[in-house]
Amino acid sequence: MKNEKLNKLLNDWLKVISDHLARHKGLPVLIAVGLVMVGLLLNLLPAWPVIGWLAETELFLHLGVIVGLLGILIGDAL
Repeated sequence: MKNEKLNKLLNDWLKVISDHLARHKGLPVLIAVGLVMVGLLLNLLPAWPVIGWLAETELFLHLGVIVGLLGILIGDAL
């Protein structure tokens, strides 16, 4: 019973996301560009403890590339 509720919730959630991405195909790519730009700005700032770690790992750059590639794949599929 609990599993059925979770499946219904996930199905509804995926449907909402799918419908939204069908209308706004370029949104994930724009988000990716924003993430890459944030990563660049973090690299330019002085090395504070948290910002230094984010800049060293280049987390936003990697997330931006992943979101951008997935956005292109999803946009072409829809």
